[in-house]
Parts: sequence; C-alpha cells; structure tokens
Amino acid sequence: MAVPKKKTSPSRRGMRRSADALKNPTYVEDKDSGELRRPHHVDLKTGMYRGRQVLKAKTEA
Repeated sequence: MAVPKKKTSPSRRGMRRSADALKNPTYVEDKDSGELRRPHHVDLKTGMYRGRQVLKAKTEA
C-alpha cells in the first residue's frame, strides 16, 4: 500500500491547489472589426490572425 513518506506542508498543498480557482476568460477588442475576441486566437468572422488572412472569411447566410 502506498503511504506518503513525509507530510505535505500547507505551502506545497496551496501550490498544488492554486490552479483550482476559476477565472473569467479575457477578451480583447479587435483592431479591425472592433468585436471582442480571445487573445492569441483567430477571429473566426474575418479569418484574420496577427494581421494575416489564415482562414476563409465566414459568409453571412
């Protein structure tokens, strides 16, 4: 049976649990369209990423 050799300190326990808190996702305003999008993500409406066209623009249906 696996048994811990030493006690986990409160500091180490806290470091392990530090990623458990949920945070709201951040959004930035797009320079060209002015719409909100996630940072470091492709704008799906226009298909632009960092000033380059990487996807075909989504057509209005």
